[in-house]
Amino acid sequence: MLLGVNIDHIATLRNARGGSEPNLIRAALICQKCKVNGVTTHLREDRRHIKDEDLAELKKIENLRINLEMAATEQMQEIALRIKPEAACIVPEKRAELTTEGGLDVFGQTAKIAALTKALSDNGTLVSLFIDPDEEQVRASAQVKAQYIELHTGSYANAFGTSREEAEFLRLKEAAKLASSLGLRVNAGHGLDYQNVMRMHEIPELEELNIGHSIISRAVFVGLEAAVLEMKALVEKRVS
Repeated sequence: MLLGVNIDHIATLRNARGGSEPNLIRAALICQKCKVNGVTTHLREDRRHIKDEDLAELKKIENLRINLEMAATEQMQEIALRIKPEAACIVPEKRAELTTEGGLDVFGQTAKIAALTKALSDNGTLVSLFIDPDEEQVRASAQVKAQYIELHTGSYANAFGTSREEAEFLRLKEAAKLASSLGLRVNAGHGLDYQNVMRMHEIPELEELNIGHSIISRAVFVGLEAAVLEMKALVEKRVS
């Protein structure tokens, strides 16, 4: 599997006081040095993480693969079409939420998501849909012709180490298998950390894991490069 690093919380920390520290571009360059598959960042409506100018500066970094998490809105579509990130992950968004609370309802808005997917795909951006491991949502994702889904692993992460872990893990495994059978490529993310990430290797269809909060949290104590390399080794299964 490949690792994508979400660098949103570098910007969150910067925004707490304003100014430019910690520097988001430096963080992206460290991730690139570690040879991860790319950086993920969520341009939210309220700009609580990265800002428009951050995205423009990230785009200037040579050979940096950007995965833009974005809501299915006209404003975000216009920005994505102009910036042309290598990949875009369509996510649900609520202004009051602390973090993304669940998967996108593709089934309930197939026409809207299909139109957005086509616009981005025609512009050269790979499209992923961030969904719960639910059969109805997986089938709808194939129907709207997304190239990827990203399975929301939050329920599994919350259940890790409890009696609910196996049931939540099985949902992920079955959803990934179904998605692959429908021609979808499969990524996953949300709530994954240095303990629970290893079970993702039991899902052979997974191509990339997008992980942010746990990496940035560990970086406070060991530095960003070390934190990224530790997670990369786990994701690539180069440790026992």
